[in-house]
Order: sequence, then C-alpha cells, then structure tokens
Amino acid sequence: MDLTVGFMPGESPFSNEEHIFEDWSVLFKKSHILPSKCTEPCDASEACFYCGFTKQLHLEHLPEMVFPQNILKLKHKSGSSIEFNALEALRHVKTTREESFTIASAQAWRKAREDTGLVDKTVGNFDWTFRSNYGGTFEGWPPPEKTTVGIDTERLKQREKILFYRELVLYEDELHDNGISLSNVRIRVMGWGFFILLRHFLRVDGVALCATDTRICHDFSTHFVTVEHSSRQGSIPELRLPLSVIKEPDEVSPLLPLTSSSIEKYHLPNF
Repeated sequence: MDLTVGFMPGESPFSNEEHIFEDWSVLFKKSHILPSKCTEPCDASEACFYCGFTKQLHLEHLPEMVFPQNILKLKHKSGSSIEFNALEALRHVKTTREESFTIASAQAWRKAREDTGLVDKTVGNFDWTFRSNYGGTFEGWPPPEKTTVGIDTERLKQREKILFYRELVLYEDELHDNGISLSNVRIRVMGWGFFILLRHFLRVDGVALCATDTRICHDFSTHFVTVEHSSRQGSIPELRLPLSVIKEPDEVSPLLPLTSSSIEKYHLPNF
C-alpha cells in the first residue's frame, strides 16, 4: 500500500518558507541545482560551493542533478528536529562494491547496451546507481524504540483539508539513459498532524526496480513520532508489468516484493 494519497500538485521553482503548525515550525527551502564542476578559482581555505559540497562525500562522482540547498526541516518547540537534505542522503550511498545482482543477468539488456560500459556493474554500486537508505536526520531526540504499532493508514486515506503540501527532489540521475535513481521527500499537514514520505526509487531498465521508503507520521495530540522503514525490490522480467506502470514510482513501488521493514517510535523529550 502506497501512502501518497492526498498529495497535491507542486509549487514554485524556488522558495524559502517557514510555517507554524501547533508546536512545530516547518522550514521549506527549494533552490538551484549544484553546478557540475568547479565554477570559480578556489583552494583548501576557500572552496567554491561545488568543491565544498563534494569534499564532504566519498563518491567518485555525483548524480547528474543534485539539489544541495533543497531542505525540509521540522522543528519542535522542545528543540527536537527532523531534516531532509541531499548531502545526508548521499552519505548513505554505498562506497564499496557489495554485489546484490548483476546487470549481466539480463541478457537482452546486456546485448543492447554492450557499448555503455555498464554491463559488468552491479545494482547497488556507489558509482552509478546512487542507491541510498537515508531515513532523515533526527536531532535532539532520545533513542527510538522498536514497536509493532505502525501508522494508521486508514486515517491517512480519509479525504480532508490539507493545510500544507510540498515536495522536494534531493537528487536524480538517469543512469546514462538506462533508468532512473531518484531521491525525493514529500510532506502534507492536516489539522490533526503531519505525514512525510521520503523515498529513494531505482529503476534499471530491463533488470530491476527498488524502492526504499521512510514514512513519518505525527498526531499533534501525542508526544511521539512514528517512523516506518521499508525496502522493496523486484525483477522487471518477472514482474511483467506495463511500461506505463514501471515508469511511475507511486504506482509500481507498492507492487514490489517487500525485502525488509521496521517500525520505530521517537518520543519527544520532556514528555
């Protein structure tokens, strides 16, 4: 089941906003893409924006499109906060070649792309798929507790007024025209609380689909936040889904086999 129901169309290309809902402030910043290379003379003492960003990571190269100043941050009056940004998402990309399954397993894909240099790579490698298990940056919270009580999905599916909705892309790469690797986050605020969906979606054409989701829900009348993590992965040949579905993350993600899941409860301090 995919909990994107109730999200509305996007907003202006650039914005810097702050809104207050109950005991929470919501900061939303949407800005320019990161330059693809060093854009001005710089050195170790005064690096340009591109070099300053890339030096904080241990990746051989970055995705085609990175939005380093796109930020969604929620801060509670207690000081606890939840933030989503591209830098932290990219810190969770693998930096070792841990093989999951090989592109070469799809013979038709291999034959059609022999000249791309990708046929011997593995899905999950840091150098081209940018798969990330980033679940948000939590600061000022006591350690979370494991729980079996998840998000009330029926409540989220109810039709009600949405006070605030925004969507941010953190980074995106088209995998040399062989698929897509996309990290994005969405938030909607209702009168009773908020719901956030952070997703990394990976499609390797002719081979595999993967979705790593973090869902965060909070009822303003409670003193905790529920966080659900899930990973899904499926073989495109085995799924036998229409191309129109395969290319839509919101449609295909709930159809993928579940490979792992967990639920955590973060309690606000002093409660």
